[in-house]
Amino acid sequence: MATVFRYDVVVGATSIDALNHANNREFLRWMEEAAVAHSDARGWTTERYLAGGASWVAASHRLDYLRPAFLGEALTVWTWIAELQAKTSSRRYLVTRAGDGKALAMGQTVWAFIDLATGRSVPVPADVAAAFDVVGDDDARLDVIGPARRLLRRSA
Repeated sequence: MATVFRYDVVVGATSIDALNHANNREFLRWMEEAAVAHSDARGWTTERYLAGGASWVAASHRLDYLRPAFLGEALTVWTWIAELQAKTSSRRYLVTRAGDGKALAMGQTVWAFIDLATGRSVPVPADVAAAFDVVGDDDARLDVIGPARRLLRRSA
């Protein structure tokens, strides 16, 4: 399973705003979809979290828009775990255009692990933490992103 996860999307008609490009909120939606798909691929599906009575919720988002995306464009959302603490995880994202690899957006979400019955944060269980590798800004595994990776060093 990939440590730096690749999630592919195509910009659909419902993502286009009055300016004829993908609305900014769509980038956030694609990033969240990528995070869920990455967790699924690591064996931690929504159903598994629910059965265990605890799950991740977004505590904060940061999103920097670099270039617009347009109808029909194929995009790649790259995501990885940048930091894992006792009760939180920091996940990073880079959205690139599949055709030329240019970066369109980059972001970060701090996810809190919560008990679903109480809504309170709880420690990340060892088996959940073990499913995800932490990837630092200088980690060679980020090379899979291609030339757009250089932006990550500037944003750290």
